[in-house]
Amino acid sequence: MQPSGTAHRPGAARDARVHTVSDINAAARALVEEGMGRVWVEGEVSNFKAYASGHWYFSLKDERAQISCVMFAGRNRLVRDPIGNGMAVLVRGRLSVYEPRGQFQAIVDHVEPAGEGAMRVALERLTRRLGAEGLFAEERKRPLPAFPRHVGVVSSRAGAALRDVLAVIGRRFPCVAVTCFHVSVQGVDAPDQIVSAFNRAERMKSPPDVLILTRGGGSLEDLQAFNAEVVARRIARCAIVVVSAIGHETDFTIADRVADQRAPTPSAAAELVTPDRDELLRRLAGLRGAMRTRLLARIAGDRRLLNATGRRLVHPNRELEQRMQRSDELTRRLTAALGAYLARQRTAVAHQHQLLKHAGPAQRVAAAKDRVAHWRTRLRAAATAVQQRASVRAAALTRALEAVGPLATMARGYAIVAKPDGGRWGKPVLSVADAEPGDDIVAHVVDGTLAATVSNVSARRDGDH
Repeated sequence: MQPSGTAHRPGAARDARVHTVSDINAAARALVEEGMGRVWVEGEVSNFKAYASGHWYFSLKDERAQISCVMFAGRNRLVRDPIGNGMAVLVRGRLSVYEPRGQFQAIVDHVEPAGEGAMRVALERLTRRLGAEGLFAEERKRPLPAFPRHVGVVSSRAGAALRDVLAVIGRRFPCVAVTCFHVSVQGVDAPDQIVSAFNRAERMKSPPDVLILTRGGGSLEDLQAFNAEVVARRIARCAIVVVSAIGHETDFTIADRVADQRAPTPSAAAELVTPDRDELLRRLAGLRGAMRTRLLARIAGDRRLLNATGRRLVHPNRELEQRMQRSDELTRRLTAALGAYLARQRTAVAHQHQLLKHAGPAQRVAAAKDRVAHWRTRLRAAATAVQQRASVRAAALTRALEAVGPLATMARGYAIVAKPDGGRWGKPVLSVADAEPGDDIVAHVVDGTLAATVSNVSARRDGDH
């Protein structure tokens, strides 16, 4: 691994690198933490010091070496038995390096007497195996019954745990039936007795709704029965909901992991499986009061409705009288309406008869003839008027045309001179430049045409008239 922050130094070999102390310690810490991870270490405590901050500093040593350890306050509060110099202990933690001093150390999160070491390792191995099989999965956990009628307690009749459970159940919900299954809670026979108790509970004619598996606190060896594989598998396949309450709050066994619910103490387990009678009574009292209030309101509303309905009810005879009067009134109205309808129909028929008389074919033909004669007279008058206006206009146009035509001008002694070109009038001679001596010309006068030959051409000078 190449530490960061390296630099070339003058005079050093070209490929040599000089590292700072911080670089070396940081690299060593990374190597140790990544390479070693979490470990179990067994040894004898020495140089133990508890600081005001609550942290513990000590060393673990054996015949040939020692290692520095630190256990912070958040973790050492969970240690049941205090440790001191000279004690043989087994610790679990992660290896690291304290960089400011370059000191190799173990950061401890668990400590116990050394005699439990092999047992702890076997327990963790079994825990990992059962966890891989899914025995601790949350999806297989079942909910507790809200109102159990029968509770089974698997525990020792001589232990305080059973007494605590019975006391809490008797106080909170005394109407529930309780069956105690006496078992040994520690020793070599304890696992088999616990399994047998579960079997007996399931075979009962009226089996419990929930089973509480419980005992008081103790060392890891005392709780070994609840870490047994046979007990864990029996809890996993139990047809009854299981609540585990083993030891104190800091104790955590395999049975706690497999059970449907884990309680920190036996008393807490009893509180989990039973409702609080006093709370239920308070709720019932509240519901009773609310129900009484709603019932009284419903009765009052129904009474008001009944009274209003009673006021609207009338005697059948009075209702019959009203109906008879209504029938007579409707009869009179129907008779009057029918008479009025017949009268209107008679008037309409008479009117249509008169219209039919006036609308006969003879009268219509005579009227049509009158209209034809009338329009013929008007048409003739209009045609005569149009003809007269046209004659007057034609005469006026003729006079206007004659006034501006060439014949009228020629009648006053003028002639139109032209060169013959095969046409009726020829090509007009408008200037002396249009004719030369010897050219044939014609002169059109009012009553005919004169033929001539040009003998001389002379242009008019300015001022000549």
